[in-house]
This record gives sequence, structure tokens and C-alpha cells, in this order.
Amino acid sequence: MHDIHGNTSGLSPSELKALQRIYRRRVPFEKLTTLELTRSLAEVSHSTGRQVGVLVDRTGKVHHVIIGTASQLMLPDVGRLRAGPGRLRGLRLIHTHLGNEPLTRDDLVDLTRLRLDLVAAICLAPSDGTPTWVYWGHVIPGEEGSREPPYRTYGPLSYARLKVEPRGIIEALEEELARASRRRRTVAKDGRAILVHVAAKKDAADAEVSLRELEELARTAGVAVVDTVLQIRNRVDPKYVLGKGKLDDVVILSMQRDADVLIFDRNLSPAQAAALARVTDMKVIDRTQLILDIFAQRAQSRDGKLQVELAQMRYLLPRLGQKDDALSRLTGGIGGRGPGETKLEVGRRRARERITMLKKQLAKLGKQRKTRRARRGRSPVKHIAIVGYTNAGKSTLLNTLTGANVLAEDKLFATLDTRTRRAPLPSGLDVVYTDTVGFIRDLPKDLFAAFRATFEEAEDADLLLQVIDASDPSHDDHYDTTERLLVDLGLERLPRLVVFNKADQLDPRRAAAIAASRDAVAVSAIHPRTMEPLLRRVERMLAEDRYDEDDDEGFAYATP
Repeated sequence: MHDIHGNTSGLSPSELKALQRIYRRRVPFEKLTTLELTRSLAEVSHSTGRQVGVLVDRTGKVHHVIIGTASQLMLPDVGRLRAGPGRLRGLRLIHTHLGNEPLTRDDLVDLTRLRLDLVAAICLAPSDGTPTWVYWGHVIPGEEGSREPPYRTYGPLSYARLKVEPRGIIEALEEELARASRRRRTVAKDGRAILVHVAAKKDAADAEVSLRELEELARTAGVAVVDTVLQIRNRVDPKYVLGKGKLDDVVILSMQRDADVLIFDRNLSPAQAAALARVTDMKVIDRTQLILDIFAQRAQSRDGKLQVELAQMRYLLPRLGQKDDALSRLTGGIGGRGPGETKLEVGRRRARERITMLKKQLAKLGKQRKTRRARRGRSPVKHIAIVGYTNAGKSTLLNTLTGANVLAEDKLFATLDTRTRRAPLPSGLDVVYTDTVGFIRDLPKDLFAAFRATFEEAEDADLLLQVIDASDPSHDDHYDTTERLLVDLGLERLPRLVVFNKADQLDPRRAAAIAASRDAVAVSAIHPRTMEPLLRRVERMLAEDRYDEDDDEGFAYATP
């Protein structure tokens, strides 16, 4: 006995047997349908008043028989089968429509989502259920940047004079799709992604800014961003985040753009990620996974690698019990990189054991750092920590101030491991500068907890240089984010000098006004000549701090 898929409630035994007999039918690859199959579908469809369909492979075998409602079929999970970059599913959907209705939106979404060979709808006369017209369609490779639908439809065609030969059409189409896919993927080593931001109406003002930052994160991770989707809703859908209609649009868009990754600008629950992966048949990544992936790529030190793995394991632990199609595809590429990638399928018990071991290793490294800081604390050399929003130019500033040559890229989180360099101030006073990992809004809590140790270096600093990108339209938000995170890290008590970097990209008067609003210094880290005002302020603040220390010591000595 074969399974009958879909809405089988209310069917009589004879109707169920008639559906079972459809599995015996064969449809040659050279034909769209056969008289026998069409008659079987039409009889059951007319007697039940419901759509009936089959999924047929290229050998002619019927894989699934499906019965739906009067207006819709719900296709079963057909697995991966042949579908992959440049390939079609190897299945075609042949089903009935009750009345002269062309291919519906659901038909076209199923066609593109599942990459079916084709979809055909056989229209039935309401009076006696005889076939009248046929509509059919197939996917087409979309042109880069095109907004045309990624499918082509035909009909109405008279069923009595139907002459369609699928084999030649599908084979030629698959060759064309494969060529288009190869061209696109030569420049997208980690996949082609669509970015999605869904915001409630009260947060609509920040939506565009947030989406731009997500695009920068994706670019840093090595993903080719092929399109973005923004939806403003009264409230976020609890199951799919997006509305159902918009989600259908995303499925069609993914076919247009040959995209295989969907990146959401929010943290998804395990259930949401699993539901989205099932509906879209794509790899689904949320904001936390994207940031974790960047950290996994860029962590160099043993400390940094352990911190990344700890954050990955904490993120994945609640997802290990889910039958999550999104998670099962994370064995490579975007979202599945780094020391934790071999641990993705471990059980909950082993995952907790691994987390415990990582914590012990990090605690041991923390003691070693504390010893080094204690030795450094006995030195008279002043310590300056450079903190701030990611990609504000902290590493470039470190290079300019010290003559170092640490990695400085126009990417988010180019620095993950602290770098310390020594250099004299113009007065001759030696200072030590420490570059730290950048901040970002909504930093994942697991990552924040794991990388909190990174900022232990800054706890003993005599001065913080808080670097902000003056050229970024969101510099005020970046300043506020940095302030909040400094408080969370317990660093707000330290003397702090705000440095507005990249001032060369602004009108000089505008740069000066921005700096004055925060009692800050405006510089361009790539132009050493702009460092003089900054160095003067640094010397003055360190001198004030030294005088304060002298006063404190004198007061302590005079007290009984």
C-alpha cells in the first residue's frame, strides 16, 4: 500500500482505492501526461470536488499521489533528490483544477521552491469532470539583477490537441541553468544570500540602517549578497517571522537570484529556523550565526579560538534536539565554520561536557593573563586601550600611533585578538596601546559572555580611546552602543577620550562640530599629521591622572 498525501479526511473507501490505483500509472518522459493518468485524476477529482495531483519522475514512475482542497494542493516533503546548483528536482507535478483556472500562485511557488521540472494543471469541466484546458510552466534562469519572474507559463492549451514534449525542454533548460549557476558561483565561495529584515512599525525608522549593517556583516563573512528584503509589519509573525505572502515572494526571489542562503537580521528561535528551512528549502542563518561565523574565520590566538567555540556550543546546545533542516546543513560554508563545526551533531550531554571543558581551559588562560597584567601593573609605563564600534578604524589608529603593522581592513571585526604595541608620546613618555575587538549593536549574549575576557586587558588601562567613525551616518547610535557596552563591561569608570575617526571624509567644519559636541578629537587615522591634537590631549589627560595619583599618595601619607 502506498501513502496518499494531503487532505484524506472524509474520503470513502472506493475513493481511497481509486487514489491507490493511480500509483500504477506510468508517464513517459516524452509526454506531459497520458490519457490513462488524466482519466484517473479527473474521476477522483470530480467525485470528491478536490484537486488531485501526482509527482512523476523522469522514468515515468509516480512517486506521490496527493489530494488537496477545491483550490489547493499541499505537496509532501520530497527530500533533496537531484536538486542542487544548476539542477532541477527530477519531478514534475501534474494535477487537476476544478474549472478553467490558470496556474495559481501556490503552483508557481511550489515550482520555484522545489525546482520542479515543470508544473501542469489540467482543467476539468464542472458538469462532468472531462478535461478541457491545460496550463503548464517551468522555471527559467534569471538574468543577474532582473526583476522578471523566474518561470515561464503556457496556456490555455486545448487538452484534445495537446502536444508538449517535456524531455527536450527540460534537458535543454537544465544545461542552461547549470551554465548560469557556474558563472554566478565563481565569485560566491560561501553562497549567494538574500538578506531579510522584518521590523515592527515602531522600529521602522532604524530598519534601513540595520539592513545596511547586516549587508556589511555578510560581506565580511564572504557571502555574495544578491538582494535584500525589508518588511514592516504590525507584529513579527511568530512562526515564519515574515508574513506568508512575503515569504512566498522570497522563495520566488531566491530562484530569480539563484540564492541558496537566507540571512535574517534578528535572532531566530530553533523552531523558526526549522520552519523557514522547510518552507524555503534554503540554508537559514540568523544574525548570531553570522557574527559567530565571522569570529570563527578571524580568531587567531588559542584564547580567541576557544572563546569562539564556547559561544558556538552555547548557541547550538538548545538546537541539538531539533530536527532542524537549517542546522543539518551547517557542516560547511557560511554559518558552519570554525573549531565548533565538528561538534554540530553531538548530543546534549556531550555538548555540555565540551562547554565545561572549554570554560576550564579559558579560566586557565585567564589566570595566565592576570599574571601578565600584574607584572605589567608594576611597570611605570602607562596603558591606553583603544575601544569602539567595529570598523571604526581602531587597528589603523594603532598602526599610525605606534608604527605597527597589524591587520587593518575595511571589514567588520577585522580584529578579534587583542594586540599590544609600545610607543613614545611626543614628550618622550612611553605608553602601551592595546587594540580590542569591536563592538556592535545587539551583540549576541553568548558571544559577549565568551569575549568578555578579551576586555580584561582594558580594565587596567589608564585611559580609553573610544573610537567612532565620524563619516558613518549612524555615528550617534554607534556612540550610544559603545557607551552601553562599556557600562556592561564595567569600564565606564575609566578616563575616556572620544576620537572621531575618518574626519577626512567630511567637511572640516562638520567634523569639528561633531567632535565639539562630545568634547572629542577629530582625526584621520590614515593621515599621521592629524594625530598631533590627539597626542596633546592624551598627554594632558595622562598628566592629570599622574597628578591625581600624587595627590592621593600624599593624602594617604598624611592621614594617621
